[in-house]
Amino acid sequence: MPDVEFSNSEANMKPGEEARGPGRRLHGAIAHKLGTAILSGKYAPGDILSGEVAFSEELQVSRSAYREAIQVLSAKGLVASRPKAGTRVLPRDRWNLLDPEVLGWAFAAEPDIEFVRSLFELRAIVEPAAARLAAQRRDKADLKAMKDALTAMRRHTLTTEAGRAADRDFHKAILQATRNDALLVLSASIGAAVNWTTQFKQRARALPRNPIPDHVRVYDAIAAGDSAAAAEAMNALVDLALEDTRSSMED
Repeated sequence: MPDVEFSNSEANMKPGEEARGPGRRLHGAIAHKLGTAILSGKYAPGDILSGEVAFSEELQVSRSAYREAIQVLSAKGLVASRPKAGTRVLPRDRWNLLDPEVLGWAFAAEPDIEFVRSLFELRAIVEPAAARLAAQRRDKADLKAMKDALTAMRRHTLTTEAGRAADRDFHKAILQATRNDALLVLSASIGAAVNWTTQFKQRARALPRNPIPDHVRVYDAIAAGDSAAAAEAMNALVDLALEDTRSSMED
């Protein structure tokens, strides 16, 4: 079994203490550690995880916390548990890679460039079409939500969590303006992809350029009701974000 390290605060908690204190419960911390290990390749598809007794003793955590963590991973398609066979890492095509928490685990380490590209390809398919619909269907409340998000992005910048939250709100407001329930289902995943790629681009250096003007062009086209311009502006925004991310990974 590959080594999975816990922080002192996580590893030193006594059985039964996982519900106490601020922050993530212990089973959530275990799920985070194991999920990150799987997404980073420390555990490969087909690998068998240690049993709950061995794992619990090794990390000095309760068996119930380990079982709950495995349930979290199972619900996200990362592992499957079978009696006497243990817990096995499932093939990658079974993983719920659009789950916001799974996306977070992917970016907790060094994500694969192909996975990053696939996220941007998804965005390039979904978001320009969403912007086109938003330009046709938005109302005053939608435009206010987008404008408020832009104002917050300018005020806080994308180097802060508040600024990145505003960025997520901007993209969510566009999906909301489509009045398309199927697209709205993707809002959490799109928002998580925007958030993690923006953070990732800044992990070793400042953002290579200010992307807020790209968002303003999308807003202006939607506000003007120009669906073709909105789609074009969003497509450019996503393409430029991919280039920024690729440049960051190469650096």
